[in-house]
Amino acid sequence: MTVKLETAPRDRRVPTQNQAKACYMYYNSWHQCKYDFSEDEPQCKKLNTWAHAMCPDEWFERWEAQREAGTYAGPVPGEKEGGH
Repeated sequence: MTVKLETAPRDRRVPTQNQAKACYMYYNSWHQCKYDFSEDEPQCKKLNTWAHAMCPDEWFERWEAQREAGTYAGPVPGEKEGGH
């Protein structure tokens, strides 16, 4: 069995010193992709993988809990900007 290890590609918008920003961007992009397409969309699956690779588990779990509770401070797909 062959296992392919993969992580997020380099993103020129995020300097290598600020991986927290990359984590946040991938996490929000993943949710937007799920909203626009579906969780099964190949690009959404990649964004999910990259978000999990870049974000500490604690952040990911906290943000998911905040989304469920309606208290997430970041962008929420389907809402107008500044609408939360």
